[in-house]
Amino acid sequence: MRAVTDRITRKWWAVAIVILALAGAMGVVSAVGEAQRTASSTDALPIGSDSAAALELRDRLPEAEGSTAVVVFSKASGTLSPDDMTAIEARVSQLPAAGGAPVQRSEDGTAALAVVPVDATDATATADLVGDVRTTVKADLPEGVTAQVTGPAAVQADLAAVFAGANTRLLIATASVVALLLVLTYRSPILWIFPLLVVGVADRLAAVLATHTLSAFSVVWDESTIGILSVLVFGAGTDYALLLISRYRDELRSHSDRREAMSLALRRTSEAVLSSAVTVVIGLLTLLLSLFPATRGLGLACAVGVVVAAAFVLLVLPAALVIFDRWIFWPKVPREGEAALVDGQSLWRRVGDRVAAHPRRIISVTLVVLAVMAAGIAAIDTGLKPSDQFLKKPEAIAASERLAQSFPAGSADPAVIVTTADPDAVTAAAKGVAGIAGARTVKQAEGVAEVDAVIEAAPGSDEATQTVRDLRAALTDLPESHVAGTEAVALDQAEASSRDRLVIFPLVLALVLLALGLLLRSVVAPLVLVATVVATFLASVGASWWIFTKVFGFAALDDSAPLFAFVFLVALGVDYNIFLVTRAREESRLNGSRQGMLRGLAATGGVITSAGILLAAVFAVLGVLPLVVLAQIGVIICVGVLLDTLVVRTLLVPAIAVVLGDRFWWPRRPHPSPSARLDQQREMVGAQPSTNP
Repeated sequence: MRAVTDRITRKWWAVAIVILALAGAMGVVSAVGEAQRTASSTDALPIGSDSAAALELRDRLPEAEGSTAVVVFSKASGTLSPDDMTAIEARVSQLPAAGGAPVQRSEDGTAALAVVPVDATDATATADLVGDVRTTVKADLPEGVTAQVTGPAAVQADLAAVFAGANTRLLIATASVVALLLVLTYRSPILWIFPLLVVGVADRLAAVLATHTLSAFSVVWDESTIGILSVLVFGAGTDYALLLISRYRDELRSHSDRREAMSLALRRTSEAVLSSAVTVVIGLLTLLLSLFPATRGLGLACAVGVVVAAAFVLLVLPAALVIFDRWIFWPKVPREGEAALVDGQSLWRRVGDRVAAHPRRIISVTLVVLAVMAAGIAAIDTGLKPSDQFLKKPEAIAASERLAQSFPAGSADPAVIVTTADPDAVTAAAKGVAGIAGARTVKQAEGVAEVDAVIEAAPGSDEATQTVRDLRAALTDLPESHVAGTEAVALDQAEASSRDRLVIFPLVLALVLLALGLLLRSVVAPLVLVATVVATFLASVGASWWIFTKVFGFAALDDSAPLFAFVFLVALGVDYNIFLVTRAREESRLNGSRQGMLRGLAATGGVITSAGILLAAVFAVLGVLPLVVLAQIGVIICVGVLLDTLVVRTLLVPAIAVVLGDRFWWPRRPHPSPSARLDQQREMVGAQPSTNP
């Protein structure tokens, strides 16, 4: 390891590494670019679900790739007059795709609707066609008459609008937050440029490598994948950079040669960074077991991103820093002979001394606080209604709500039955289901028929979900009859999300526990660390629920939010514990378990706190997108990371370690042999290790 770090920090090697890495990465980004994806109608559907089977069977129908939009005409006061209806029909007739579809007037006379086919194969084309429909139907309407467009195509178009330029906005917001926090952390007008530049290049390269990896393995990804990938690369990459630079600054206080200082800092940091990266990658790869294709893609893409981020921080950043002298830390330039963090009376050393004075009290109070925060879990409602999925209500949702006032609630988005059975028998069976307002065959070809069944209950309600269950039960005796549509998809997604949590949660914990056991070669320490991370997750979810309901007014927690929050929090939360305990283990070799933990806290307290605040802020940036699920994931992770950084890693873990003493590292010996201690002392002053047995 010493030979590798010495070479990275050697003058001409450092210059070559920086030039080749940065130029090569940008060359790949500009020449290759991100892979293009081909969207499928089943990308967002659970694998093996009834709704996925329906859409796969529907592909056998001609022009099955299209969707529908529903134009809702309404009058604020009074009913639609004959002249109003004539003008409305004229508007609809100008839509090339309408095909002479009749305009239906509601029984109360205040609204009318027209169903318009939207023949498009992807989200972009759908958005363009829906935009044309909206422009046409809203032109030259009679006074008091308004037109809005809803239906599956309009919802897809509004969702596409959410992600239009989203990755760019997320990248700019994330980079800005990271830059600001780096300036505040280092209080230097120069130093922050190096980690931001290195991590920024790593992010762009990660996007290219991740998408091509997904394409090579035929793994699906969606519009949010690259945005979340950027957030993770910037968050994790900057955390690793903070750890490296903090150790480099500390070593400069005891070494006159900056290259020797960086070589030692890199050796001491690489184990923690590599262990952290491996743990995060293992956690992310468990998402490959999800039933959701896009979730699998997110897990694999983010795993690639973490590998790229760690590689750039361990190879490119050290080389970039040692090219320049100590002045890059200006105005707080570390000088040889200054006291190291572990030997000073810093804030974190004083915190450690307080923890050591009353460890059992600290443990009790901290656990009570976490338990109180976690109590909010008992009140959580899951499953967002379609109308609650956007932070700002789009036209498609507003139109759907207006339509439900005058027509059966499911008119804009009926349940879609796709079958190879007799369509008349399917229609009759559907009409016999309580909660179905009507059913009709809308398409039939090549032995496959599509039947639309209008659900009376409001979209997203428990009654609508039960109607879907009853409808599927009524069709069990009819061969190859599957139910899709928004309500059916929501039901399948809720059930698949529950299954994913049951499978992935324990697997993540088991794999992270195994990784920590191999890293620390201990049994007790990994159990303690994993237990504290789980406590942090439960507390963050409980506390976030009160934030959602009392501050943001969210009605429910999205079904997918707990899974993503758990995987990211467990993987990233263990990161900070790894940073702490690896340094504590190093210090324990010379100072014993108790003092080793306190010195480890003193040495890493500042950098881990800075890293945690930065990571929390980066995930909070997900709120720039007007999707409730991303805002919820961002808030839970933000709260969890702050809890882990400021409470669990600062108070709870050190207190437990102080109480357990040497047992914390069991069965590993906390103290090395005399020759190992001598080797460490020689390495600290740059001498060659001993060859004594």
